[in-house]
Amino acid sequence: MKTFEEILQGMLEKVPSDVDKREGSVIYDALAPCAYYLAQQTFQLDHFVELVFADTAAGEYLNRVVSMFGLIRKPATYAVRKLLTSAEVNVGTRWTIKDVTYVIKKQLTPLEYEAECELAGDIGNQYRGNLQPISAVTGVTAELADMIAAGADKETDTALRNRFYDKVRLPATSGNAYHYMQWALEVPGAGAAKVFPLHDGPGTVRILVVNSDKEINSALEKLVYTYIERERPVGATVTVGSPTPKKIDLSANVILDGSRTKAEVFAEFSTVMGQYLKEMVFTEYRISHAKVGSVLLGIEGINDYSDLLLNGTAGNIMIAEKEIPVPGAISLQEVS
Repeated sequence: MKTFEEILQGMLEKVPSDVDKREGSVIYDALAPCAYYLAQQTFQLDHFVELVFADTAAGEYLNRVVSMFGLIRKPATYAVRKLLTSAEVNVGTRWTIKDVTYVIKKQLTPLEYEAECELAGDIGNQYRGNLQPISAVTGVTAELADMIAAGADKETDTALRNRFYDKVRLPATSGNAYHYMQWALEVPGAGAAKVFPLHDGPGTVRILVVNSDKEINSALEKLVYTYIERERPVGATVTVGSPTPKKIDLSANVILDGSRTKAEVFAEFSTVMGQYLKEMVFTEYRISHAKVGSVLLGIEGINDYSDLLLNGTAGNIMIAEKEIPVPGAISLQEVS
C-alpha cells in the first residue's frame, strides 16, 4: 500500500523539471490534497476485504456478516433492582446513587419496590446502598438492595464472533446439545453455557450458565429457562442453573526485581490470575501448577518465585464438570 508521501512524490515526478515543485509551491499545494485523498482511498480499499469476513470484521460490518447466518448482536439490557423505602412512594419516582439513576416501576410490598436503572449495561449492577431522591420526595429514605434482573453490556465483537464460530462449527440440529447451548448463549448477558443431556434420565436436559464476565449470576437462570422454553422441541424437560464455584487459593514466595512495589505486583497478578481462571470456564477442568507459575513469571516486577501452592498443594487442581474456578485467597510473600 502506497503512503501519502509516495503518492505525492510519484505525481510530482510527472511534472516537468523546469516547474517549481518545492513544498509551498503552487503545483505542490495543488497536488498534495489529491494525493492525501488517494492515500485514504487506497487504505480503505486495502482494508475493505477485512470488513467482509467474520474473523476480521468489526462493529456494524460484523453485525452484517453474522446476520446472514441468523445471528444478531445481543443488545445492552437494563438492571432491575429491589428498592427499599422508609415510607410509601409513588411509582415513577426517581432515585440516584453515584450518578446512576433508578426509576420505580412496580410496588412489590408497602415498602418494597422494583426499580429499573436508566442506563443500560453492567453499570446498573455495580452499586448498592443509600439512595438520594431526584423526584420531589421528602422525609423518605431509600436503599438500593438485591438484584432482580442483572443488566448486561452490549455484546462485544469478540463474544459475537465466538458465538458465530460455535454456530457454524458445531452441528446444532433438532434440539441436540449444541442447539441448547446456542439457545442459552442467545440470551442477553449470557457468556458461557454447559449442557448435560439426559441429566435426570431420558427426555431431560440440564444447562449451567454464567454471565458475560464468566461469573455466576443466578438472575440469568430464569431468563435462559424462559427463552429456551420458547425455542426447544416439544417433550424435553429442561432445568437451568448455575455452576458451583470452586475457590482457588494461591500462595508463593516471590523475588522482586525492584522495578515495582509489592502492591503493584500483587494488583496486576490478581487481575491476570482472575482472567486466566475465567478463560477456563466450561473449557478446561485442570488448573496447571506449571501454567500458574508461568503467569507469575509473566508479571512485570517478579524475578523468580518458589513454594507455589494451589489450595495448599504443590500440584494441579482438578475442576469437576459442574464447577467453575474462581479466585480465592492470594498470598505473595516477598523474599530475597
